[in-house]
Amino acid sequence: MSDLSATRQGPLAGVTLIELAGIGPGPFAGMVLADMGATVIRVDRAQNVRDDLPADRPLDPMARGRHSIALDLKRPEAVEVVLRLVERADGLFEGFRPGVTERLGLGPDVCLARNPRLVYGRMTGWGQDGPYASAAGHDINYIALTGALGSIGRHGEVPTPPLNLVGDFGGGGMFLAFGMVCALFEARGSGRGQVVDAAMVDGASTLMTSIHFLTALGLWKPVRGTNMLDSGAPYYDVYECADGRHVSVGSIEPQFYAELRRLAGLGAAVWDAQNDRSAWPDRKAELVEIFRRKTRDEWCALMEYTDVCFAPVLSIAEAPEHPHAKARNAFTEVAGVVQPSPAPRLSRTPGAVQSPPAVPGQHTDEVLAAAGYSSGEIAALRHHGAVR
Repeated sequence: MSDLSATRQGPLAGVTLIELAGIGPGPFAGMVLADMGATVIRVDRAQNVRDDLPADRPLDPMARGRHSIALDLKRPEAVEVVLRLVERADGLFEGFRPGVTERLGLGPDVCLARNPRLVYGRMTGWGQDGPYASAAGHDINYIALTGALGSIGRHGEVPTPPLNLVGDFGGGGMFLAFGMVCALFEARGSGRGQVVDAAMVDGASTLMTSIHFLTALGLWKPVRGTNMLDSGAPYYDVYECADGRHVSVGSIEPQFYAELRRLAGLGAAVWDAQNDRSAWPDRKAELVEIFRRKTRDEWCALMEYTDVCFAPVLSIAEAPEHPHAKARNAFTEVAGVVQPSPAPRLSRTPGAVQSPPAVPGQHTDEVLAAAGYSSGEIAALRHHGAVR
């Protein structure tokens, strides 16, 4: 399907992937892969094609950079369309519960029979097997089972859900994208595809590797909010300022702690024992009062760009406007929506937002033609309700 990938830029240009549309981590992986130049054909549900949406409705940034074809996968003709796309693709990824694509006739055995070089990515919360495999769940449940959620929060308070960053996107979508790229790289040498089982419980557990090590060393206590990185240490926390806004401090290393002491006026001898855990509550209480004496902007004027390890806590609206974000072009505007720019950055073959987000079914005819369907075959598929 070279005519679909002619204008792509990035290290994955020339790679064609099929995305069976889902929610959360699957679309995120699709965005990341498309940003890096892969031609991603998103198979949307035919019933999601709508003509009644307002013209000025914001489009989901996670749908950017894709071609969308709308199919009714309950019809055998539509399933055959996907299989014909599979024959020309390098990979396919889906985010359904275990067994769903098998029941649709699009499981890995069927797809690999049509294309032995295919990399077949599977994104689930619990994984393809195990006691929880068939149970419903969301990010909060997946990270709960890994110990991640239980480790996040302040002392004496219930665990704090870290948005859906640790399970859905960090432990899920990013690991799916990484697994796909690993298997695609291997397939170029072996000529053989394989199945990528990306489970959010596995990814989130991997993100916790350093905490497991600190626990083994006896440096991480099982009581939430009492450790160096979980708001227990006075030199690694968020503080409220005089104007109700907040700043972050992460002065872990001795030289950075010394800079915090200098700029915050912490000259008393009681501040010498940086890692005396018994003194942390008292030192924390003092810092709470100290940071409340100045506004966030005043603290920024004093500490920003220093070796305190300091940054203001910005809102979603403020983040794109910060001078550092502007200097790095960290955000871009696409179809009227401000959104993060592609990452990471490559010096020779950088990724890019390849196109605005696609609405379901936007490229149906274009994708079918690229897959070798004639105009008559496309008309027949429409007549039978297999595509929209």
